[in-house]
Amino acid sequence: MTIQTSENKNANVNTVQSIAAQIDLASGKIELDNPDEGLPYLDRTINRFVEVVGVSVLSVIVLVVFFNAVSRYALNYSFAWAEEIVQMAMPWLAMTGVFLAVRRRTMIRIDFFFEKIPAKLQFLFACFGYAVNVAVLGFLAWVSLDFVKIFGGDVALYVEVPVGWSTSALVLGAAGAAIAYFVEFYREWRSRKTTDNAKGASL
Repeated sequence: MTIQTSENKNANVNTVQSIAAQIDLASGKIELDNPDEGLPYLDRTINRFVEVVGVSVLSVIVLVVFFNAVSRYALNYSFAWAEEIVQMAMPWLAMTGVFLAVRRRTMIRIDFFFEKIPAKLQFLFACFGYAVNVAVLGFLAWVSLDFVKIFGGDVALYVEVPVGWSTSALVLGAAGAAIAYFVEFYREWRSRKTTDNAKGASL
């Protein structure tokens, strides 16, 4: 049976605190770093434009909710159109987030099972995964387009704007994410082909 002395306990506490500080530092660096650093100009421009759209939509949602809450509790009056604006803005916020997550490769992934696959088959499974993602998002864009065609002309009750302005985000977002996945797949394939050619030349 091992008895820990106070010196050992203090050393363990200091080690844990040091690791926690390093994790906080690394997390802060990741959050503050430019996620588009090193990308071509066109990629940076596309990501920045979509980011501006997303931030603008989020700002509108926050301001509308804030002022409506203040008015409700301070003046006992709420704006009937506030909830409608938030609901119509949500699809744009969601889809800009999905698009940027795909473009910046920050989409949630589970690599545990993928890493168990033999290395020779990993690229094949990755291609299959890309194909499934493109197919699902493409199908979502197609179904959403039908939805917009049928119901997009309906006018919102309070803001009196066609709901197509909101639901069209599902079409553009899903199609954009599908294209982003396809571009990512193409770049992975081209990079692998270049690597294989370099290995073949060295032999």
